[in-house]
Amino acid sequence: MNLETPIEFVKGIGSERAKLIKNVLGISTVDDLLNFYPIRYLDKSKIFTISNLQESNVEVQLKGKITAVQEIQNGKIKRLSAKFNDHTGTMDLVWFQYSKWLKEQIPINREIYIFGKINVFNNQFSMPHPEIEAEENKETETRLKPIYPSSEKLSKRGLNQKFFPNVLKNICKEIPNLIQENLPDYMIRHYHFLSRQHTFLNIHFPKDQQHFEKADNRLRFEESFFFQLGYALKKLHHKTQSIGNPFPIVGDHFTRFYENHLPFDLTGAQKRVLKEIRMDMKKPIQMNRLLQGDVGSGKTMVALLTMLIALDNGFQSCLMAPTEILAQQHYNGIKDLLKDTEIKVSLLTGSVKASARKIIHEELENGELSILVGTHAVLEDKVKFKNLGLAIIDEQHRFGVAQRAKLWAKNKIPPHILVMTATPIPRTLAMSFYSDLDVSVIDEMPVGRKAIITAHRREKDRAYVYNFCHEEIRKGRQIYFVYPLIEESETLDYKNLMEGLEHVMDNFSNYNVTMLHGKMKPDEKDAAMNYFASGKSQIMVATTVIEVGVNVPNASVMVIESAERFGLSQLHQLRGRVGRGAEQSYCILMTSDKLSSDSRTRIKTMVETNDGFKISEVDMQLRGPGDILGTQQSGVIDFKRLDLVNDSQIIKNTKSLVEKILEADPYLSRADNQIIRNYYLQNYKGKNKWSKIS
Repeated sequence: MNLETPIEFVKGIGSERAKLIKNVLGISTVDDLLNFYPIRYLDKSKIFTISNLQESNVEVQLKGKITAVQEIQNGKIKRLSAKFNDHTGTMDLVWFQYSKWLKEQIPINREIYIFGKINVFNNQFSMPHPEIEAEENKETETRLKPIYPSSEKLSKRGLNQKFFPNVLKNICKEIPNLIQENLPDYMIRHYHFLSRQHTFLNIHFPKDQQHFEKADNRLRFEESFFFQLGYALKKLHHKTQSIGNPFPIVGDHFTRFYENHLPFDLTGAQKRVLKEIRMDMKKPIQMNRLLQGDVGSGKTMVALLTMLIALDNGFQSCLMAPTEILAQQHYNGIKDLLKDTEIKVSLLTGSVKASARKIIHEELENGELSILVGTHAVLEDKVKFKNLGLAIIDEQHRFGVAQRAKLWAKNKIPPHILVMTATPIPRTLAMSFYSDLDVSVIDEMPVGRKAIITAHRREKDRAYVYNFCHEEIRKGRQIYFVYPLIEESETLDYKNLMEGLEHVMDNFSNYNVTMLHGKMKPDEKDAAMNYFASGKSQIMVATTVIEVGVNVPNASVMVIESAERFGLSQLHQLRGRVGRGAEQSYCILMTSDKLSSDSRTRIKTMVETNDGFKISEVDMQLRGPGDILGTQQSGVIDFKRLDLVNDSQIIKNTKSLVEKILEADPYLSRADNQIIRNYYLQNYKGKNKWSKIS
């Protein structure tokens, strides 16, 4: 037997069971079985007493006697109830949907052990459907008993909680022949790890809680370490193999703009990020940097200054955004900032007419056009640059890998890459899934910008909310009302856009109201947005299409209807549409009276903080890392033990350790690192074909 042996050849399985296990659980080899970990453990080494039970106890074992059994009829519902006594007290045992033979099999007035989950009602403990074991049949339990993931389909075929432990016991006997060490001695000694063989033995059949925790800790460490190693090798390969155009000059375009046209002083965070970008672009290596910054933190200004450095070195720049509205916003902002310069900027989207496209194509090819802002239209084969040196992508997660690769191919020597996102990424995710990128963070808002005041209101407060909006409009401000749906849902009681529009128009009949939603044509969207941005309309009723790309400094109030229906990230993005001017701004979260636990947490978090990174951490706790990254179905997150929410210290430690190892031994060629190298090549090389350590 080896790790690649098909499971049909494992004692106790056979071909028919192997097919079923593979179909239901995706397990096909001995290696898969060894990595099929228990979801929890039963501790039958301890015996509790009724008087010492606490609500925090989940599953317990007690020793005593059943003194009475009776059937109880409550309407159509019938249950079997028994009185269980030990020397400290009495509790009820309950069975629902039981068969006749059960009542006959229950031992009366005999010493027994019961095991199961306990319920608490009115400070009284009970145990539904307990396991019962006669004292004379009781086996001494020294190890924790593993409980494996299963399903009704497997259980019906006999693949239950007796089957999997028996199969794993057979495999664990072979562990000395199956499991090889993958960490060097110096690492095992430093972290006081169990050996890898003892780790697998104690994750399946722990001697006790302490041995389980040691095994679990080692497996979490391994997953993080080798994952981090893969990304670090990718980054190392990029920096040693990737050719880029060096930008050594900071010249007149940058200097004149910085000294004469910069509309505000840069924050310390913006200056730090610019320095990091500048150091990257000096080298003849392609920059590959992620720029994180909350809504309104000044990423666009950093992007523009970076493009001016490219221009000073004789190169064109491109900024690509996922939507026309966002591309239009970037274009308008950059064009306005450069209005007193001779630098030429153009916008290319799907809505640009053929005649204008032709001019843009010509000016790109002859070098007359220095900066192109656009959407996916930039990726068309017809779009050719004279000398593209910098590509900036806003909200990268909205573009596919193939689409981004097309942009890289717009020059023989790939352009420097700056990826921007206004969606704060939790620290553990950034350390894990963006380890191949250099990360810069703008964690400081511009001076003088006032924090948005966020309030939670319910339907009974609507009159107060409307009066407040009237007051803001009378001050010359503008208001957003955001709804989750365009039309009424038959199954969900969401506030919908059309109903909301009618309601707002009834209550704000003296003002102009504009509507914006995703089903409108691009030119209709632009017209609505321009009408609102110009101040001709005091109120915009919209869906989440305004989540990104709407910049109206005069808008001071964001009312989000049915706010409990939105995710935290979405709520934070929507809130960022106000607070863009000098005046105090407000975000009002309207909800129903009944909220789920998660909804209450989201609303409470929004009210308590404007910090996007704190919000992102809570969001990941609620939704999980897969949803945050948009990779729930892609298999990118396949950690079996590592928890990106709770294992931040392990992730931090392994990232630091990997960096330290590769700094001293970039190809893992030292004798004491050979064991890491060999394991990596055997298990990860196929996934990372760019690696040069082989």
